[in-house]
Amino acid sequence: MIKTIEEQILKYKTIIIHRHQRPDPDALGSQIGLKKLIQALDPTKHVYAVGEVEDSLGFLGEMDQIEDDKYNGALVLVLDTANQERISDDRYQLGDKLIKIDHHPPEDQYGDWNWVDTNMSSTSEMIVALIEASSVFEKGFTSEVALPLYAGIVGDTGRFMYNNTTKATHLRTGKLVEAGIDQPKFYSALHRKALKTTRLEGYVLQHFIYHDQGVGEMRLTNDILAQFDLTANESSQLVNVFSSVEGLKAWVFFVEDEDKIRVRLRSKGPIINELAKEYNGGGHPMASGATVYSFEEADQLVKKLKLLSAEFNEKTSR
Repeated sequence: MIKTIEEQILKYKTIIIHRHQRPDPDALGSQIGLKKLIQALDPTKHVYAVGEVEDSLGFLGEMDQIEDDKYNGALVLVLDTANQERISDDRYQLGDKLIKIDHHPPEDQYGDWNWVDTNMSSTSEMIVALIEASSVFEKGFTSEVALPLYAGIVGDTGRFMYNNTTKATHLRTGKLVEAGIDQPKFYSALHRKALKTTRLEGYVLQHFIYHDQGVGEMRLTNDILAQFDLTANESSQLVNVFSSVEGLKAWVFFVEDEDKIRVRLRSKGPIINELAKEYNGGGHPMASGATVYSFEEADQLVKKLKLLSAEFNEKTSR
């Protein structure tokens, strides 16, 4: 599959790279890293990264605004996106051929070619593996390529704290560091918060609910977001703000967003992606997203999360 991807990228003159909606560091990092890699290999190619803008991650690179006719005869790659419904910019089907590259469980096998590896920490790590396996791609590997890929690996491993961090992950990250990235500058940009976001962080720490089963819960309504002058997207920076609380096994953020409620699920043990699937979502065993449409539905999800945590506690205490 890696050889096929290499052949297709070298073949096409126009390449358009998509990723999932509401991008995180891995989605943007793999997208921008691959774009810069292809451009370094052949500056005559037309390479575009498309999707909505995420201001908090703007330091990784800018999105391209392109017309529909750019898709004529183009190769389209969709990165870090398990389901077609989550692809940012629905024009991904307008190209000549489609390649999916992803590390999530393969729930939706769309595209002409699928490269899915759930053993990888991130899609960004997969792009590093692509570079390692190809003498052609190695020629385009620069510090500009390395930085967004480093960001993606850092983001999806929780700064190498999650159990998806393997020996291979560290070795590949080492290659990115050797390329000459400025780590202090990167972390400063990654963790920079606007004053209003910091104010909301304090509010979350004061008001999140801790349930006896080791479950944390926070609800950010439209009124609360308006009070702090923040959008639902901007609040995503706070999903792990109380993750270090003693005894916490899993937690959930409910963020009201117009006519729906976004759900961000995280865990230190209980498997949560199957629960996310029940509520219009999915993701990793320890980090998933979902959507509910009322706070009554949110109550049901919390009840199930508490059961999962209680079962995990009982199992690990034996």
